[in-house]
Amino acid sequence: MKLKIFYFLIFSFLIFSCKTQNTAISTNENIIEIVKSPDVTLVDVRIPEQFAEATAENAINIPLAEIENRSSELKGKKVVVFCNKGIQADQAVEILKKNGVEVYDGTSLQNVKAIQNLKN
Repeated sequence: MKLKIFYFLIFSFLIFSCKTQNTAISTNENIIEIVKSPDVTLVDVRIPEQFAEATAENAINIPLAEIENRSSELKGKKVVVFCNKGIQADQAVEILKKNGVEVYDGTSLQNVKAIQNLKN
């Protein structure tokens, strides 16, 4: 029980402390359910060196600099993007939305990993 409270507090802190705007997630959608969905594609938009150091479980790496050119790879998929602090993720969301991708802003690596670690 203490672990659930701990993860909830971390998740709440990350959500409310990170800068996000103009994301595809409306207030009615639940990012926890989206990240935990078996059909989601998690995209880490950080540089390959950062991705190699640590990333979320089952995430793929498409650096922000490549996201527009590789957006066709993501069409038809439910995509959650994330980075270190959420700034690059915000940019990736805008690019992918313009290219017709169903995209959601996971904000940061820490946020996505905390969601993955939540017990059902």
